[in-house]
Amino acid sequence: MALFLRKYIANRCWGTWNPRLGARYSSHGIKPINKVLIANRGEIACRVMRTAKKLGIQTVAVYSDADVNSMHVAMADESYRIGTASSRDSYLKQEKVIEVACKSGAEAIHPGYGFLSENMEFARLCQQSGIIFVGPPASAIEAMGIKSTSKAIMSEAGVPIIQGYHGEDQSFEKLKGEADRIGYPVMIKAIRGGGGKGMRIVMTPKEFESQLDSAKREAIKSFGDDAMLIEKYIERPRHVEVQVFGDMHGNYVYLFERDCSVQRRHQKIIEEAPAPGIPDETRRAIGEAGVRAAQAVGYVGAGTVEFIMDVNHNFYFMEMNTRLQVEHPVSEMITGTDLVEWQLKVASGEKLPKSQKELNINGHSFEARIYAEDPAGGFLPGAGQLHYLSTPEAASDVRIETGVRQGDEVSVHYDPMIAKLVVWGENRYSALQKMKSHLSSYNIVGLNTNVEFLMDLCSHPDFIQGNVHTDFIDEHYQELFPKKLLTSSVISQAAIGFVLNDINQAKRAAALSMDPFSPLFSERGIRVNHYFSHDLTFLHNDKELKVIVTHHKNNTYGVTYEGETHNISVMECHENSDGSISLVCNIGGGVHKSKIVISDTDISIFNRDASYKLSRQTPSFLAELSGESSSISSGAAVAPMPGVVEKVLVSDGDTVKAGDPLLVMIAMKMEHVIRAQGDGTVKKVMYKVGDNVKKNAVLVKFNEDE
Repeated sequence: MALFLRKYIANRCWGTWNPRLGARYSSHGIKPINKVLIANRGEIACRVMRTAKKLGIQTVAVYSDADVNSMHVAMADESYRIGTASSRDSYLKQEKVIEVACKSGAEAIHPGYGFLSENMEFARLCQQSGIIFVGPPASAIEAMGIKSTSKAIMSEAGVPIIQGYHGEDQSFEKLKGEADRIGYPVMIKAIRGGGGKGMRIVMTPKEFESQLDSAKREAIKSFGDDAMLIEKYIERPRHVEVQVFGDMHGNYVYLFERDCSVQRRHQKIIEEAPAPGIPDETRRAIGEAGVRAAQAVGYVGAGTVEFIMDVNHNFYFMEMNTRLQVEHPVSEMITGTDLVEWQLKVASGEKLPKSQKELNINGHSFEARIYAEDPAGGFLPGAGQLHYLSTPEAASDVRIETGVRQGDEVSVHYDPMIAKLVVWGENRYSALQKMKSHLSSYNIVGLNTNVEFLMDLCSHPDFIQGNVHTDFIDEHYQELFPKKLLTSSVISQAAIGFVLNDINQAKRAAALSMDPFSPLFSERGIRVNHYFSHDLTFLHNDKELKVIVTHHKNNTYGVTYEGETHNISVMECHENSDGSISLVCNIGGGVHKSKIVISDTDISIFNRDASYKLSRQTPSFLAELSGESSSISSGAAVAPMPGVVEKVLVSDGDTVKAGDPLLVMIAMKMEHVIRAQGDGTVKKVMYKVGDNVKKNAVLVKFNEDE
């Protein structure tokens, strides 16, 4: 009966049921999409909406409680609440999403990436409900979603695969024996999922058991399945992926390849197209292999076939992402296409807009993912409010893909990506120059970001030469994390900016007062028979900086720091509409340009090469009242990043040993186990399951053993 109903719905909506594709196939022509629901959030939801609006398609947004005021909700023609902040209680609620689609009259659902995009059950549910799933058929998602199954399919289709074990026997003895047979190093990988979850590199036989256990624990939590495969690990590999596209009429193309080798935690941070240094014959071969992979599973829509490539340009199938990729804009930039437009047209039954012969590579493109995270702190994710956000100006060769605005919150419940900066150039060098220049114009205040790390990465000689691989960050760690010196020039600019901002505030107060011409307001900083001095105290990396700013005549100042005075001429100073200050100073004969953002507690300085943050010293009694005292007792476990308490593993009065797990936190889809730093007795557990915690919050207090 269920099969009859499924066929009935499919025939009614599309004309003919195609069992091979397991999806809709129309023998009666095109079924236009007039309204599409985007089952996602953030920048990808906004990205899909822009194209839909361009095509005259109405858009429907869904949102959680955390996203009620978000950018994608504001952009949509209609929006509907689907649950609480947790993704499992909102964006992952399949039936609720279908219910909203039916209620709103949306003919199609675009899943974006993440969440339900590679969920075969959801694809089938859309199909059974008579709703177009803007993605591949459920059968293709199923075939490519299990790595062991996909390897067998690829091997049969003539797609190169790497030596490994993909069998059903999951006993420790079998897996260890296969690893020994293949030869170390090996890669342990969960057969389901992606994003680096359930993946471990094993260098020696001694490490195998512990790494296998760790991979299994992570896989069961992430995917509900701890089955593993073992593969030969290629050292210094490149991660090269092919953008493929298929339609319902049997047409397939590849839109060339992307290099996504530079990663942290097995997750990409910068991508480019085309891949540097690949010969034309290899480019054609890997593209054709990607098409064979798509054909083997009857693929429809946009997909990405990922390969590992060795130093000799031999490539091996890794996995297929059955959705639109985060990094798809770089492929669009070099081919002059809109892949979301292609998705919507193909989903409605149209043929592919271009044939393989009509697709060519034009220039080079980079995409940098801008994250709320702390690169120097192990790239731990962060969260918080974007107090200040200034981006480069968008143009035909510069795209800002984002889902946030100034004042928005980067939530602990979702991925910490703030935006994607995408640039195009006539060649790789010019594109990279644009990327570095525009990264310096991406200014954010309120939380830690990876912007400066990306600037250093783009300036690294090996990256400039295109000598990239997946261990790039580890290999060049020292150069990518240079010790940044806080120069007297930067301190002087911060001090001058603070004083000028203080004067501007006084002028604004004067304009609003009962006596706007009072010298007590308008002549702030004026002293009779001597120069006005302003004593300032800043903090930087827990170091106290005492600075004296002396206002001379006209626009000249003296800044004294550590006994040395610098004479500074302010050549230009104006307050921007976003509240920042643009400052141009002559310091010791050198002209320095900077942007300064002043908040209640911090002063942020941005220039072409780096950014700096100085804190204004808060009186101790105010810090204690606000609960922000910087002194953390050694007898405590603190949160390394903002997040949500997932599990509490101890109770008041428990005895703990150094290294014992105390609780588990979830932040931006990542699990972090908080462990005891020493032996002792738990004095008090400060939070319960489900609580949100800030960075450096005391989670567990305990009495340490002497």
